[in-house]
Amino acid sequence: MGLALEIARVLLPLVIVSGIAVFVVVRMKRKYKKGTLSKKKTKSAQNLLDSLIPLGMMVGCVVAVILSIFFPISFLTTMSWGSGIGLLFGYFAYEIYSKKRESYLPE
Repeated sequence: MGLALEIARVLLPLVIVSGIAVFVVVRMKRKYKKGTLSKKKTKSAQNLLDSLIPLGMMVGCVVAVILSIFFPISFLTTMSWGSGIGLLFGYFAYEIYSKKRESYLPE
């Protein structure tokens, strides 16, 4: 019984994070095929929009490193959780920012 729980504890972050990644990739692929990927008018706004998902993953990894320093959690576990949750938050930020008007953004 102990071995099964240990295997489940190791594989659970991998399964959840891979589910998040598949969700994001499928949603972005669907938007690409429909032709509804967002385009901003200015180059700086478009660069920010294109960078939101990778930035979310990097912020998630940084938060994971900080959490693994202060709490007795495995570094690899926190890195997988951090990057997966960052990917999801980056996707949500992409969706929110793509719907905003850009009249207030500087060139």
